[in-house]
Amino acid sequence: MSTLTQRSSGLVQRRTEASRSAAAADRDRGSGDEDYEPRRGDEQDDDDSGDSKETRLTLMEEVLLLGLKDREGYTSFWNDCISSGLRGCMLIELALRGRLQLEACGMRRKSLLARKVICKSDAPTGDVLLDEALKHIKDTQPPETVQSWIELLSGETWNPLKLHYQLRNVRERLAKNLVEKGVLTTEKQNFLLFDMTTHPLTNNNIKQRLIKKVQEAVLDKWVNDPHRMDKRILALIFLAHSSDVLENAFAPLLDDQYDLAMKRVRQLLDLEPEGESMKNNTNELLWAVVAAFTK
Repeated sequence: MSTLTQRSSGLVQRRTEASRSAAAADRDRGSGDEDYEPRRGDEQDDDDSGDSKETRLTLMEEVLLLGLKDREGYTSFWNDCISSGLRGCMLIELALRGRLQLEACGMRRKSLLARKVICKSDAPTGDVLLDEALKHIKDTQPPETVQSWIELLSGETWNPLKLHYQLRNVRERLAKNLVEKGVLTTEKQNFLLFDMTTHPLTNNNIKQRLIKKVQEAVLDKWVNDPHRMDKRILALIFLAHSSDVLENAFAPLLDDQYDLAMKRVRQLLDLEPEGESMKNNTNELLWAVVAAFTK
């Protein structure tokens, strides 16, 4: 938003200067600014809609960023939920991008967790992790369920023949994506017995905007209806909770605000995914992932 404000103020200043010039020069410079500024504005719109790799964060990156310690640059050693949570994020991200969907429920109305995940489009997403997961899902016959894919992609399977599905070094690869986007940096830290690559926060503005977005969704912009909420922010709240990092977004709140935020999150967690998936303006795969984590 600050970039957009600077552009807007710069545009006003240039127009003001142009108005003080001669009439002919005013027309020339004015038309030049008009030709230039809309393109910049369009570029900003693309950033907001997620078309810019430099500014857009995927659901996986947002969950990881919420879980990372700002100065230390790593997630809590005691967090054993984030691995599967990140795989759930991948499935929802692919569904929101129109790559995946659930098979038809059929006459007997199969439950969300019994329905298979189908590849709707194999068009590349531009994200290596997403494309890797999409290829696994597309090439697998017969198809697997949401629950199975979360376990397979995270390596939580006892079948050695299916270990090749595991996506390795996901947190490190996501952290490197955030380094490329200017959000994190890379350092080496010594932990007595071993060295570890860490990724401390460098752009606090982006993380604060993310935290504010989560807070506003359950406070100032609360609509008390998941189907009127933005699907991406709804998925972020569910998956951040499943990854045990949602509390990090609410930690700065005052006690009253914190209690209210958690109360509304609980309202979302108490929803019945099967019933919600049958309503209008919904994404069935999103609710299938929610069901997998809340069952």
